[in-house]
Amino acid sequence: MNRRVVRAVGLAVLGLVLLTGFVLLMVRSGPLAPVRVTTAVLERGAFENAVFGIGTVEAERAYAIGPTSPGRILAVHVDVGSEVRAGQLLAEMDPVELDARLAASRAASARAVHALASAGAQVRDAEVRQELAARNARRYASLGERAFFSDAAVEAKRQEADSAGAQLQAARAQLDAARMDLQRLDAERVAVERQRANVRLAAPVAGVVTARDAEPGTTLVAGQSVLRMVDLASVRVRTRIDQGRSGGVRAGQAASIVLRSRPGFAVAGKVSRVELNGDAVTEERIVQVVFDELPKDFAFGELAEVTIATSRGADVLAVPGAAVHEQDGRRGVWTVADGATAFVPVRTGEASLDGRTVVLEGLQAGDRIIVHSERELRAGERVAVVESLEGMRR
Repeated sequence: MNRRVVRAVGLAVLGLVLLTGFVLLMVRSGPLAPVRVTTAVLERGAFENAVFGIGTVEAERAYAIGPTSPGRILAVHVDVGSEVRAGQLLAEMDPVELDARLAASRAASARAVHALASAGAQVRDAEVRQELAARNARRYASLGERAFFSDAAVEAKRQEADSAGAQLQAARAQLDAARMDLQRLDAERVAVERQRANVRLAAPVAGVVTARDAEPGTTLVAGQSVLRMVDLASVRVRTRIDQGRSGGVRAGQAASIVLRSRPGFAVAGKVSRVELNGDAVTEERIVQVVFDELPKDFAFGELAEVTIATSRGADVLAVPGAAVHEQDGRRGVWTVADGATAFVPVRTGEASLDGRTVVLEGLQAGDRIIVHSERELRAGERVAVVESLEGMRR
């Protein structure tokens, strides 16, 4: 009988221990356990927002240097990577017969100058002859009225005066023709000189040579390039920014540029222009970013990571982006008061790249909010604040 009592008591104690353990398990780790959460206390402080984009290093002003007429390359004086000054001779085309044509044109212009001088002398001679003939005609006419000369003699002198006037007109016409001929020959000479100058390919601006497309001896057609160069003052990063985050980007804002060839090394820059045209397919907007100081080791077409600082604030209330939730169509955060949860609707502003979101209304400095939780929360639910959710129960 005693054995039965002892056995019954032992089973009862064992059952009580198991029940207690089960209850503790349910309270601590089961459905009745408080939800483990991480929290943060809100504080006002500095807030800096930025947008991020990927761009390529390009030059806004690039030049293809080549002949304006077909020809053969005589010499190329620069190579890829050469820095050149404005007006510097880069390459030369074979002038072929242009030198001979230029010499002939200059000789023809010189001859026209002499012809013009000769025509001018003939005009002056004709003017003197016409003036003399006119005086003789007037004198003979006056004396003829007094019967000193016959009518035939008077008429002969009048005809001499008319002939001298016609010769003067002819001389003046020849002078005008000589003047126009000189203008024509000068224009032809200038045209040949320009053609001769075009075979000397010079740099339009100061810059750097980026490509050498042809070598001496190569025959080119008009418009085909011998060299390509860029204006270093126009180097910039053509950056693509998500249209949803580009609203705050303005010209003059500071930017940080990390070239693909130099990871981890940021180069300072600024926004020079926000393009009016965007990309409807990728939903991106084009932003031109220039370097404050052009780096020495870069490549055109190189990818770059660009971060543009769009706004700054010294007294801003911001919460981690993970703390903001949608509840019944309202945007808000979960707060902790006396160990229980409460959902507080808030009005938010912009979000930064580091994951913080500005709170405009609904919270105050000193409020404790829930950042992460091990499962979805409900109002009035008990929570247990922990440092981290790593190793949470499964």
